[in-house]
Amino acid sequence: MSSPIPEPNSAPLLRKRIESMMTGFQPCCVLGAASELGLFDILDAGPVTAEKIADAAEADLRGVRALLDALAALDVLIKQGDRYEIAYGMAPLLRDDSPDTMGPMIRHWMTCLRSWGRLADSVQSGKPVHKEPSIRGTDADRESFIGGMHSINTLSAGPLIERLAHAGELEGVTCVLDVGGASGTWTIALLEAIPDALATVFDLPDAIEQAKQRIRALEPELRDRVCFASGDFYKDELPHGADLAWVSAIIHQNGRKENVALFKKVRDALQPGGRIAIRDVVMQSDRLQPTPGVLFALNMLVNTETGGTFTFEEIAEDLKVAGFKEPELTIESPFMDTVVMATRVD
Repeated sequence: MSSPIPEPNSAPLLRKRIESMMTGFQPCCVLGAASELGLFDILDAGPVTAEKIADAAEADLRGVRALLDALAALDVLIKQGDRYEIAYGMAPLLRDDSPDTMGPMIRHWMTCLRSWGRLADSVQSGKPVHKEPSIRGTDADRESFIGGMHSINTLSAGPLIERLAHAGELEGVTCVLDVGGASGTWTIALLEAIPDALATVFDLPDAIEQAKQRIRALEPELRDRVCFASGDFYKDELPHGADLAWVSAIIHQNGRKENVALFKKVRDALQPGGRIAIRDVVMQSDRLQPTPGVLFALNMLVNTETGGTFTFEEIAEDLKVAGFKEPELTIESPFMDTVVMATRVD
């Protein structure tokens, strides 16, 4: 089938569209560089000159001034004379000491962007590209990833779990296993929705340390119902005894073979009649929707060995192979907050 004939004079509009796509990375880089350099924490002291900021950040004055001007042009900062300050309302979202900070997620996207810049290499080889660390170092980048997941999930976790509760999907749950639970964001939301349940957060040791710090700061009614287990779900058995396993934002990191292996571990860890709940991107059968999922598949290409995004039919098939029955698309969402649930075959 031939392509549709363009409307008269459509070329300038198409050109603008392509130009917009070409330069879309620039604001991300401006925010990311400022966050990686710690400029927002320095700026929190109030109106300050570029010289003082460069001094505090141990950075070049010419580079810092250009970056500050770009932030001001993007309305992230306010510039008055030779002094800069964070625009009204922005500081809690940008300062690392704020509970509402988006800083870790901004820095994580910079890590992704360094890989995206070599997308053609990954398309040609089918392999992830070598990851260059930020100026903060590999350990700090990993910490930003975990913190970033907490940042983006904090607002969505409660409402999504409430939807599951209102639909009756959490009735009778007494013990939750949060697989790859990172900072414990989803564990907290689940326990708030299931007042009498207990939970175990399972993840790598550095993630568990972050989870402990966050959960220990909670009221005793919540923190006393959580225990922690360190391990690697690719290598180690999962803690046994839960009747609900929460598997959030994990399957896109794997290929289907790895997901079947993970689902089998979950199945073995659950009590008879236990259920698995998978929160992730779920694609339509043509793989063109949701659009963020299409782009996210490329993010997995440049960053993982076998990861990608999957349709409900593929996830359901893999669950059945692993020993689950009655897979269902419990909640549909335009992106990462789709939930698929299934019951262990006893």
